[in-house]
Amino acid sequence: MIRILVVDDEIEHADVLCEAVARMGFAVRQAHGLADAQKFFAQDTYDLVITDLRMDGPDDGFELLEHIKRSRPDTQVIMVTAHGDVAAAVRAMKAGAFDFIQKPLDLELIRQQVRRAVDQVRLTRQNNNYRVALDQKYGMEGIIGQSGPMMRALQLVRQIAPTDISVLIVGESGTGKELIARALHQNSHRAGGRFVALNCAGLNESTLEDELFGHVRGAFTDARTDRQGRFEYADHGTLFLDEIGDMPMTMQAKLLRVLQDRQITRLGSNEPIQVDVRFISATNKNLEEAIAKREFRDDLYFRIKGATIPLAPLRQRREDIPLLIKHLLEKISKRDGKPMPNLSSEAREILVAYDWPGNVRQLENVMESMVALSTADTLTVDDIPADILGQFSVQSVTSTALAPIDRSASTQSLALPNLAGVSLAELEREAIEKTLQLVQGNREQAAKMLGIGERTLYRKIKEYGLVE
Repeated sequence: MIRILVVDDEIEHADVLCEAVARMGFAVRQAHGLADAQKFFAQDTYDLVITDLRMDGPDDGFELLEHIKRSRPDTQVIMVTAHGDVAAAVRAMKAGAFDFIQKPLDLELIRQQVRRAVDQVRLTRQNNNYRVALDQKYGMEGIIGQSGPMMRALQLVRQIAPTDISVLIVGESGTGKELIARALHQNSHRAGGRFVALNCAGLNESTLEDELFGHVRGAFTDARTDRQGRFEYADHGTLFLDEIGDMPMTMQAKLLRVLQDRQITRLGSNEPIQVDVRFISATNKNLEEAIAKREFRDDLYFRIKGATIPLAPLRQRREDIPLLIKHLLEKISKRDGKPMPNLSSEAREILVAYDWPGNVRQLENVMESMVALSTADTLTVDDIPADILGQFSVQSVTSTALAPIDRSASTQSLALPNLAGVSLAELEREAIEKTLQLVQGNREQAAKMLGIGERTLYRKIKEYGLVE
């Protein structure tokens, strides 16, 4: 689904543009100023932005254009203005604008340029998908995505992989940290060696020490034979320690010593063994905060973060969800030897709108469940697990893939202490202001809770001079 953002501080103009674009079958949303547009752009992704040049400031449109091209270069931008000249048009095109159109608006010209911009967006998507296919060919299987955050992560993999620098992968659980670690290994000069992984979560010091360094016969009661640890087993390859933030402090000191000296000593032995490994670690914790709480050693932190690869959660790269769903359905059907099921557009919209606290791992489990329990050729809204579906009302299932409304906060803050003698306008103003506070300024959710349209809410905010 192509998503378009219209930006104009004159609501009437924004309404006209939105209606013209919506009639073309695209999902459209409007913002009424630079700050508004930047906020929306940070919360969601848009394929095309149509923006006025002059809003609160004479160069707001140029500032928005530069912001978009810095944060998401693939997004196309059409600039519209009543104050255009050749110099402004040249400046816009040099900054990356797709087109520069002067008012008064010719809606047919607008539609024509929107079609051209959308064609460019789709071509870019195809090229990105081709790059994803190449990544699969060159050892990045399972890393699916065309979003800005994923493209940046893959670019870091390509740059860092040929080196021996230590790498710290940071991201929430289920974001694919081990897949990135394997891609680093597969694209390095150590690809012929072993990739050895160990999850540190829940392991005490003695277990971790034995797992990492191994032991000799008789080192402890059950040590009946010599045993290699992970460092030895990964010699001339890559060692990946997941959830390193959960490692006990005393074990952190021993790991630091090994990384510095590049040698280990098995439990029960005095003989050091030289090891040559590429060290990669990952965590879902903020290690800098852990250092401040004296839960993680700062010297170990600086040793393991030679380079850092951040992985964005799925809710921040929603455009990757349809690709992941297709990949997972293909994977499941191939494994089970069954035809790949279709997915209804309504079900897809809900899956894209859901926040996925468990990220890709949770998405994979949900798709497994939907395929296993469905008896039809097409997966529909009825096949979506109840805990996910319960967060959406029927009205929220639209082509704009709205995020679920958080109704967990107390609604008592909306109550007015005394209604006697209060004008209807004041009641309305108070209700809107309190609702915006409740949803932390999310106008889309506020409009749904108030039971009014977004455009009506925008007008009321401006009319009452409300600040979110």
